[in-house]
Amino acid sequence: MDASPDKIAREKSKALGKPIWPKIPADFVRAMLAGHSALGLAFAALIYLVCFSGSVAVFTQEFSRWEQPQGPVLQGVSPQAVDVAVQGALAKIPQAHDLLVRLPTPDHPRLSIHGDDAAGGEHTYVADHAGRLVGEARTPWTEFQAELHTVLHLPRAWGGFVVGLTGVALLSSLISGVLSHPRVFKDAFAFRWGGSKRLQEADLHNRISVWGLPFHLVVSLTGAFLGLTTIIVGVLALATFKGDASKAYALFQGPTVKDDPRPAAKVIDVRSGLGSVAARYPDARATYIYVEHPGERGQHAIINLATDGRLSRGETVVVDGAGQILGEVGYESGSLGFRVLSAMTPLHFGWFGGWPVKVAYFLLGLGLTAVTSSGVAIWLARRRDKGRPAPGLERLWVAFVWSQPVAYAFSNFVSLFSPTPTPVATWGLATLTACLAAVFGAPAAVSIALRRICAGLLALIAVAHGALYGSHMADPAGWAVDCALLAAALILALTTRATRPQTVSR
Repeated sequence: MDASPDKIAREKSKALGKPIWPKIPADFVRAMLAGHSALGLAFAALIYLVCFSGSVAVFTQEFSRWEQPQGPVLQGVSPQAVDVAVQGALAKIPQAHDLLVRLPTPDHPRLSIHGDDAAGGEHTYVADHAGRLVGEARTPWTEFQAELHTVLHLPRAWGGFVVGLTGVALLSSLISGVLSHPRVFKDAFAFRWGGSKRLQEADLHNRISVWGLPFHLVVSLTGAFLGLTTIIVGVLALATFKGDASKAYALFQGPTVKDDPRPAAKVIDVRSGLGSVAARYPDARATYIYVEHPGERGQHAIINLATDGRLSRGETVVVDGAGQILGEVGYESGSLGFRVLSAMTPLHFGWFGGWPVKVAYFLLGLGLTAVTSSGVAIWLARRRDKGRPAPGLERLWVAFVWSQPVAYAFSNFVSLFSPTPTPVATWGLATLTACLAAVFGAPAAVSIALRRICAGLLALIAVAHGALYGSHMADPAGWAVDCALLAAALILALTTRATRPQTVSR
């Protein structure tokens, strides 16, 4: 009689590599596996959402350009033009408390100025090469997806805490997963084909985890740190400054400028400030400027400088209202701690090294998303094999997994045409609707249906965007994103053909 598939799999497993830490007690391994399962299940939905949204957020700059493809596209801009743009923004927002000026960079070739008006409304203006304001930027979907990853659209302090805690859970799950599989590295390229589907899925889950382990550890560690910054600074304040958080934050802000609300004789000279910085830091380029309290005697600017070839968010330099340098923070010239802190953001998002690194981060991020999804699926399959099936949970999990691509696509499509878009509401509605679909079909059918809907939406978005902006699409990123959306739609459609439910012959 032929051996069963599970017996074949067990025999094949004997030929696999020996454990790399064979002296670990079996009880310890079982405890690690139990902890790994508990952590993964407790935070499954949050980890999945943060991983998926993070994969998309890698291309935040490109999506911003895609939503505003008419430009102007600038490879560089003069200090004089920046000063003109600042003066123009202040004319439109005369009582602005501060301004954020983004200078052209290879990833984001725009000159834009963001500020809040007296009524609390936010405005972002786009300027041309001469600094003239040519329009108001409108990138609601880009802002939506970025905030979904960083704060889950919760109040900033709470949202950052939840995301940071999710990063801690992910990091702990990764470590416990490695410790609970003693042969995980030896078996990095071993698969038990021919056995049960659950064993094959478990092998794929473990292999993807190992292949991307360095990346997974980096993004979870940096994500936890960035999300829990408020708590970390609070602990630092308690330990060093008797609970005075302002003194702790001052360590990362450079020289302080005394607040003086009296009117200044003239508005801050941004051109002189950029000139002073360029003379002292000839190898760096300014990427953005915070203009604080413009028009007051306490006005000053915080200029961020990026140096090519360095894994850093850039140096922070403070200049006064006359454009004279007051000092720097030391992100690139200070202690090792400051340099490590400066590397956190680019290392987490993949914002270094250009397109190749971004594509790699995107693919590795999707791999981590798939690991999260398959982990829950394996647990549900194990329950079913033990005679304790949970069909409702199986359908709901599959629906939730594929609800996110659908919800992202639907919110993007609505934002493309709506004069007053609310991406958060449309995303939430699409997520809820997709999850309700779990009531009406088997997991495989729900998965295929949602993938087909997502493929259709992605193709529709690309075609509609090309039709809307094709005649005046100055930024090549617009066409690039449209092509990427069409490619993603094609791949999703092909996966539904490969996994369509089989009919049972009678």
